[in-house]
Amino acid sequence: MAQVFVTGASGFVGANLVRLLLAQGHQVRVLVRPPRARPPLQGLPVEVVSGDLLSPALPAYLAGCDVLFHVAAHYSLWQRDKDRLYRANVLGTRHILQAARAAGVPRTVYTSSVAAIGVGKAGEAVDETHQSPVQSLVGHYKQSKYWAEQEAHQAARQGQDVVIVNPTTPIGAWDSKPTPTGEIILRFLRGQMPAYVNTGLNFIPVQDVAWGHLLAWQKGQSGQRYILGHTNLTLREFLEKLAAVTGLAAPRWQIPVQLPLAVAWLDEVLLGRLGKKPGLALDGVRMAQQTMYYDARRAIRELGLPQTDLEGAIQAAVEWFRQQGMAPCPNC
Repeated sequence: MAQVFVTGASGFVGANLVRLLLAQGHQVRVLVRPPRARPPLQGLPVEVVSGDLLSPALPAYLAGCDVLFHVAAHYSLWQRDKDRLYRANVLGTRHILQAARAAGVPRTVYTSSVAAIGVGKAGEAVDETHQSPVQSLVGHYKQSKYWAEQEAHQAARQGQDVVIVNPTTPIGAWDSKPTPTGEIILRFLRGQMPAYVNTGLNFIPVQDVAWGHLLAWQKGQSGQRYILGHTNLTLREFLEKLAAVTGLAAPRWQIPVQLPLAVAWLDEVLLGRLGKKPGLALDGVRMAQQTMYYDARRAIRELGLPQTDLEGAIQAAVEWFRQQGMAPCPNC
């Protein structure tokens, strides 16, 4: 049994990681920002400490812990959130790594993202050795995750034990915010997705991502990064899997990305400046112009990353959204 510290425990990956750690018999302490509601943690036997990633109390909170899982990050594709992204993701990562070092935490597992790695040529799956130039990473979220990962690499070079994991696109239960992929599933379930764009992603069951964190703690090499991924699919292929799981019809029409790109520019750049709350992020559409495929063989080989059935993860996500009343439930 170990004493573990988790940031971002009320998020999608964090909520699943906490449940896995508890199931493995570990004692879990979580950092939560006040006065935020914590539905994903309700009823769990965890110790809750209040604060954020820049709190001066972090070294005291981390005292006596065997490992830090730094999962927390601010996710936003809105250009207006630039400053918050860099403050939370870069400065927050720097500060909590310093706190872990001051507290003598033996190992940190830092949750980066494949967003920090970038993409290859169209249709090419890249591995951990790839790195797109930071200026080519689309949007401030991806660039902030790149610079946050550099903080982890720098700490490792200075002798701190830091293992980096780069999840792809998780699918499953407890996606309470929800994530952009969760939004796709919800729009599909609500019948609000008549068409799709030609893009591609790597999908992974969220429970495999949680296991990837635990295995990185147990087996990972300090200073190395490990892509936590599973299956590369076009968006059309993913929607077809959703259709097979739910019995609902997949959208038939593919639209050119230039159409939502123009809508997003008008929505965020033009109308947003006039005070209208935008509904479509420009950077999100720009990302869809790229094929985001990844090769997870290093994590499979060196960590033993599981490759659970993806259809089961899609089913779990659908059932969870329906149970939460977030999507229509025909048989409820």
